[in-house]
Amino acid sequence: MNDEVKTTCPYFIVHRSYFILSNMERIVFLERSSVGAEVRRPAFAHEWREYAESGQEQAVERLEGATVAIMNKIALGEAELSQLPALKLIAVAATGTDRIDLASCARRRISVTNVRGYAATSVSEHVLMLVLALRRNLAGYRGDVRRGLWQQSKQFCLLTHEIQDIRAGVLGVVGYGALGRATADLARAFGMRVLVGEHKGAAEVREGRVPFEELLRESDVVTLHAPLREETHRLIGARELELMKPTALLINTARGLLVDEEALADALRRGRIAGAGVDVLSNEPPREGNPLLEVSLPNLIVTPHVAWASRGAMQSLADQLIDNIEAFFRGEPMNLVTSKP
Repeated sequence: MNDEVKTTCPYFIVHRSYFILSNMERIVFLERSSVGAEVRRPAFAHEWREYAESGQEQAVERLEGATVAIMNKIALGEAELSQLPALKLIAVAATGTDRIDLASCARRRISVTNVRGYAATSVSEHVLMLVLALRRNLAGYRGDVRRGLWQQSKQFCLLTHEIQDIRAGVLGVVGYGALGRATADLARAFGMRVLVGEHKGAAEVREGRVPFEELLRESDVVTLHAPLREETHRLIGARELELMKPTALLINTARGLLVDEEALADALRRGRIAGAGVDVLSNEPPREGNPLLEVSLPNLIVTPHVAWASRGAMQSLADQLIDNIEAFFRGEPMNLVTSKP
């Protein structure tokens, strides 16, 4: 159901119209269709309401009286939180919490949890897929076969696009959390050498890392896994693209706003870098257009924010989401982003 309301007790489930317990936690899931997996109900008495999708303008009304909000991309700032006095917990069905006003939550004694590490395999495999597809000109060769060029070839093979190996190349990882580490491990299995970047503009370089600008200059592939924060907004712009090798690739499966998309589109058009693979854009869905969707380039692959979304990853997300809620009400919050001051 798009709007499902149930009252859940440890041993039975009955519809709200038949049974209501006092002091029951009210859980509202604003964007249920964003999680393509089974979401079990928490193992304590509660009322559960879920919506397949919710618009930003519907958030406050639908969360009225809720003690737990489950959300993904809906923004909850001071304006919304001030109208939700019953709220105790925001359980984010994702890793990023940039849509939540964490300072306001702390002032209002609202805890926030997120899910972490669930997509390490899915994202790292997507990164390597993009790298391999670009290096081996997969889209170009697929197009040639569909146009009948192989069928017309004078020899057994059709060599219309350059093919490069990734073995012995250098992968530069920006953002070395669970996803960055998993990507690095997979790249090493392919025989790549890995550089881990220090924060941009850092005064000191930690052991095992290289300065940000050195990473850009030395890498054959730069892959972004940093969170979106004020200091990472447009982390990669025209200047950074100029530092990269003309033979290098840029891969972004993190957040669209880490990259100046106009600058990237220009760099690809000019051949300033060899190619790019992006799974995220600055506005999603991109209903107002986007510089990377307005160009038709053989060295650009855009996927619709699906790097995280393997079946296994989504089920892990769903399980961790409910684990967080159950742990919170046991007084043992998991993956706590901010809690009562």
